[in-house]
Amino acid sequence: MNAAFGTIPIILRHPSVYGLSRITNSLFLSNGEAANNKLFLYANQITTVINVSVEVVNTYFPDIYYIHVPITDCPSSRLLDFFDPVADKIRAVESNQGRTLVHCAAGVSRSAALCIAYLMKYHSMSLANAHAWVKCCRPIVRPNNGFWQQLIQYEQKLFGKTSVKMVQSPLGVIPDLYENEVRVMIAL
Repeated sequence: MNAAFGTIPIILRHPSVYGLSRITNSLFLSNGEAANNKLFLYANQITTVINVSVEVVNTYFPDIYYIHVPITDCPSSRLLDFFDPVADKIRAVESNQGRTLVHCAAGVSRSAALCIAYLMKYHSMSLANAHAWVKCCRPIVRPNNGFWQQLIQYEQKLFGKTSVKMVQSPLGVIPDLYENEVRVMIAL
């Protein structure tokens, strides 16, 4: 595509669930196994690793800064307390031309919620749009219901309104973004 003719180049993303999933130019999301893979870290020029788990132990590699956020993947865990500090750290690393990898055990709930919070705070995305973006980059993301409620609360704090609400479904309370998925599952 040629910029001289007013077209915008398309950046293709290849979602990965086994390696590192690229969320922005400076932010990656993965599971614990990938986060301990020296090749993945160095090939993607990761300078900071944020471990959002109690069960994954990092292998420490030279020239990489490590942060530990000891949270369990439990709806009652207070991940909200870490939304601002982690988002601010991701932004600071980016400002210094670094790259951050956020991971938990599976790269599905805790780390995904923190990436979503970062996109809301620093890219002014609604919760619905930030979730859609992260899910596009890493299709297996699915924060637990407690984290969804905290993300909704955070969106209200940031923007004074919410784009997602928790609703009753045949499977219990879920974010309204999942209503169609639940209908399809029940139909099958």
